[in-house]
Amino acid sequence: MELHQVRYCLAFASTLNFTRAAEMCNATQPELTKGVHGLKQEFGGRLIHRERQHTHLPDLGKAVLPMLERALASAVRHLARKFRQKPAAPLAIGLAPSISASLVLEPIAEIHRFVSGLQVEPREETPSLLVELLLEGDIGVALVGDLDDNPERIDDRARFAERYVAVLVASHQFADVAEIAIESFCGSIVLDRFNYDVAPKFQHLLFPDAPFRHNNRNGRDVHLQHLAGAGFGIVLDPEHMPRLPSLKALPIEGDAVWREVRLLAVQERRHSPAFDASIKVARLRDWSLHTGSPLRTEHQSHLQATGMSCTRASN
Repeated sequence: MELHQVRYCLAFASTLNFTRAAEMCNATQPELTKGVHGLKQEFGGRLIHRERQHTHLPDLGKAVLPMLERALASAVRHLARKFRQKPAAPLAIGLAPSISASLVLEPIAEIHRFVSGLQVEPREETPSLLVELLLEGDIGVALVGDLDDNPERIDDRARFAERYVAVLVASHQFADVAEIAIESFCGSIVLDRFNYDVAPKFQHLLFPDAPFRHNNRNGRDVHLQHLAGAGFGIVLDPEHMPRLPSLKALPIEGDAVWREVRLLAVQERRHSPAFDASIKVARLRDWSLHTGSPLRTEHQSHLQATGMSCTRASN
């Protein structure tokens, strides 16, 4: 006895009409008839009796009806238990190309403590595509940098501000300065990353009439960092972005370019427990990078070593 046969038979019992019963079960009438016929063979007698314009349940049909109802209810309860015990709790998080997955590791670890079976899927896409994925329900939350326009349904909250820095190899001509002067970029090669909003914003704000020299491009930050490590140029990155041990990050004169990192979610949407937890943790978390930032620690050490911190303080 199959579950769909039980559903077909119960639907017919409630309507006494094959057409309406088939519609209730989202099945064709031949499928419904075949399913009921299969039950007839199992019980060894007719469950439905047709008399021209009148169709009804014979005694056997009436007798097995309570059993079929219990069987269906039991099957539904069993499926519900299996769903509740389902170990997988998928959590798809959208990240713009200028947002490192390292930024969400601690929040995910926090969620993992009280959501079992967590399956994390970071998805890297452009901010506009992440908005589409949010609206379609493919991801639960997204972290982006600059975002020009947002649909009204998107809940958009700024989490923290961070500056842009220059990442270069220790043997680079600017590696030993406390901060890179803005005019230094005019003669330097800046490594460009596809779909990356950092270098275009930097250039738009500081050098609108003098394009950077982009001799080398790539779609992944780690590849650009390897190129920078080989001395091919400078990478412009947000301060939080992890970097290879062979590289150092330097502030840019006057901390000239900043951005806000924003948390996006769909307003008033009901999510799975994993998604709900990620949204709550992300909204409550202190995202500030201003305390304990590795770059700031390095920068302060450099200023102190060169005596510049005292000079700045006296100014």
